[in-house]
Amino acid sequence: MGYMERGVRHRLSEGRGSLPGSRAFSCGAHSSPPSLQALCLMEKKRMNSLVKWTLILFVLASIILNIVLIGIHSSRAPKCSAQRVHPLRRKHDERSAVFADLSREEYLQVQQFMLKQNNLEISTNQITKPSDNFLFLIELSVPKKADVLAYLDRNGAKPTREATVVVFYGAKGYIKEYVVGPLPNPTYVNDVTMERYHAELPINARTVTIGEYNLLFQFLGDVFSKLGKIMKESFDMGPDKQLNAFEQMPRGVRTGDRKTWISFFRDMSGMYIHPVGFEVLVDHQSVNASEWKVEKLLYNGQYFDSIDALKDKYDKDLVKKIVYKESPDYGSLKPRNKPLQVGPQLFNAEGKRYSVSNNHVVYMDWSFAFGLSALTGMRVFDVRFNDERILYELSVQEAMSVYGSVTPGMILTKFLDSSIGIGRFAHELVRGVDCPYEASYVDTYRYIDVPKPIRFRNTICIFEHNMGQPLRRHFSDFFHHSYGGMVNSALVFRTITAIGNYDYIWDFIFYQSGSVEAKVHATGYISSSYLVDGALRHGHQVAEKVLGNIHTHFINFKVDLDVLGVKNFFQTKDMEYVNVSLPWMPDHYAMVPQLVEKQLKTEKEAALRYDTKTPRYLHISSNKTNRWGHQRSYRLQVFSFTGDHLPESQAEERAISWARYKVAITKHKDGEQTSSSLYSQNNIWSPAVDFSKYIEDNESIEDEDLVAWVTTGFLHIPHSEDIPNTVTVGNGGGVLLRPHNYFDMDPSIHSADSVYLSPGSEDSCDSNRMACLAQETCSPVLEPFTYEGFDGVIKFEDWV
Repeated sequence: MGYMERGVRHRLSEGRGSLPGSRAFSCGAHSSPPSLQALCLMEKKRMNSLVKWTLILFVLASIILNIVLIGIHSSRAPKCSAQRVHPLRRKHDERSAVFADLSREEYLQVQQFMLKQNNLEISTNQITKPSDNFLFLIELSVPKKADVLAYLDRNGAKPTREATVVVFYGAKGYIKEYVVGPLPNPTYVNDVTMERYHAELPINARTVTIGEYNLLFQFLGDVFSKLGKIMKESFDMGPDKQLNAFEQMPRGVRTGDRKTWISFFRDMSGMYIHPVGFEVLVDHQSVNASEWKVEKLLYNGQYFDSIDALKDKYDKDLVKKIVYKESPDYGSLKPRNKPLQVGPQLFNAEGKRYSVSNNHVVYMDWSFAFGLSALTGMRVFDVRFNDERILYELSVQEAMSVYGSVTPGMILTKFLDSSIGIGRFAHELVRGVDCPYEASYVDTYRYIDVPKPIRFRNTICIFEHNMGQPLRRHFSDFFHHSYGGMVNSALVFRTITAIGNYDYIWDFIFYQSGSVEAKVHATGYISSSYLVDGALRHGHQVAEKVLGNIHTHFINFKVDLDVLGVKNFFQTKDMEYVNVSLPWMPDHYAMVPQLVEKQLKTEKEAALRYDTKTPRYLHISSNKTNRWGHQRSYRLQVFSFTGDHLPESQAEERAISWARYKVAITKHKDGEQTSSSLYSQNNIWSPAVDFSKYIEDNESIEDEDLVAWVTTGFLHIPHSEDIPNTVTVGNGGGVLLRPHNYFDMDPSIHSADSVYLSPGSEDSCDSNRMACLAQETCSPVLEPFTYEGFDGVIKFEDWV
């Protein structure tokens, strides 16, 4: 209550009560003087009039408000049903749990079981030193395919549930992989390192852990302190202003190296596009941080052998000095204008036509199990259409980039993201932006470089989506006037991984035509380097003293198609022109397209390289035929704009040999689970997994269980429109798995989404639900917007 209000209340009380030393009168008292009674009567009439008009105004306001509210509510559509209006076509299968990621309880059981193995002497402390033994990873050990198929198809025993565990033995100089089981309640741990990789895994093949980063940041802090004058004058570094680090990989030039060029960037939004022109080569090959040292430095394009050499030449003005200048915040993603509108939104008028139960999804004629590997990312298993298995596995394998530059931070860089962990960096998806607002969201747990399993909220989204164009349609304007068409509604299974500067959007899409698409789009920030002489041979300038470096994106998918079983063939089809005489004019010739078919017999024949012409139709086929006598098959249609693959003469190429091939077909083997490995990045010269060896044994692929390894991607030459962010438009690739003579006709003809119009039936709802949509319109029931995606992120500042 304010001062003025208190004064008003005081004066009113004085009017009603008595003042000190005065006589009190009342309007109703008989002893009141006549003049006072007259005044009281006038006051009473005035008060009655005021009350009357107040009531009238109140009634009028109430009437107007009710009219407005009635108008609003009468024009507002009823809320859409949150319940499913039509029953699902498929039932959930609890047996999909054989593919399910580990639960929090299972992670903890495995961790505690490993800690009880006293002979292993391992730590789970997140800042464990490289010289100690560290439990780095726990993940589902996917059961053998033969065991799973026996369980799913022939009522066999349920496969034993097991976990893979990775331990970095810094004290002993090697890495071990174990299988722990059975889950729950494990009783055994088996060393499977030699079985999986046929060689020991050296300790320098390990991923850089939080513990090692902690020591590296301390080491770099010491470097900065020795270069205090240069850091202040060139980069304005001080107690309240730091530089951010970004690493070159691989870490060296030969087996055994662990020497990393570290580039420095301004501590600003989108740091990746704010290079400062300072880089340091750190030798951290020893697991003992006291033995680490600076081998080289780069300052404004000039190399120095030591910290002292840089200081000496800087003080003597023998270098071209970088003069600090404030940089505009061009990397910020904050809106430049206030958002005023909400764009079109997707909602389900009759409830969701799909269902998610644990790790199993059913949608129309589709069903599948799913998971999210911390290393390789998104994967689905046992994919069925009309209850027939189409795919045993569809999974992301690797994302790789090769960069070009004149400066060391980018000149040798080849990023292999599964060695850092693709799925590891799947954080919460933003409702209404990353996925439609009404999508279904799934939480995941991971255990990688952490002291305990971490829950990541809403890291997978699943939604049905209108793809924006009809799946099929025809308007007949010559004969049998009619229109027939069908909206292209499909189910999208998505996750997004933010790996350093790049964000990859991963989609598996399930169409009502029986097709499945796996695709990826890239966005996020480009990697950049400081603009020096000669740099423009490797990219474009995108900001002041900033080069956007040319680079490739190669993405590898594993496509384990089982077409009517596991006995399949690989066929190619294409066309050629042949010169034929016309039957009715034998002396006249014409060039006519002709079908060319071929069945490939061995793995080497079916290793289709990017640097050679590839047939346009590639098929995994069965020996069974459709109604018309053609082999039932699924076609692999690859969409790609990849750059050139690294020449095979380069030592690093063996670790990325999968990228030689647009498509490679191999015979399924349990020992050939992935095309890359956790250890490829940091031991790139002697890779634990060399995909080319899958092909070298040249096994028969006729009437065998076949796996297709598909590589897609794009070449990225950064340009000014990549600032602040690369957009997804045009930056992606994928593979479409399409039925080819698999069915007797297009299966979508049976979909309830079909629409048919004929003259006189335009308004009928019998074969055109669109005609009645206006009468059935409803408004969506929306979940409240929440976001907790910053929980669980790596916070380096906690360790320095």
